[in-house]
Amino acid sequence: MRFLCLYKPGKPECPPTQEAMNAMGKLIEEAMQAGWLIATEGCLPSSAGARVRLADGKFVVTDGPFAETKEVIGGFAIIRADSKQEAVELTKYFLETAGGGETEIRQLYESPAA
Repeated sequence: MRFLCLYKPGKPECPPTQEAMNAMGKLIEEAMQAGWLIATEGCLPSSAGARVRLADGKFVVTDGPFAETKEVIGGFAIIRADSKQEAVELTKYFLETAGGGETEIRQLYESPAA
């Protein structure tokens, strides 16, 4: 099974230290070699982003930074796990390395084999 993990840092807009970047680099390398990490990327600060909404046939575009920092996504990962519980355990490992925050885990749809 594949899972999308959306990471919301505990301190959004605060750039990580070089030590934290090195620890995350090591985790990513180990996870890729172990085969449970499929893809991952960090996001630039929300000040460089925008939100696009469609309501009642009209688009509303809001440029960052965004006021609700608890909703700011700091990055994502696509992981492979045998169960949701395993995905939770792998995410706990990630959050320890990241130094906190919150991650939403969503199982990805996979079409049945033909």
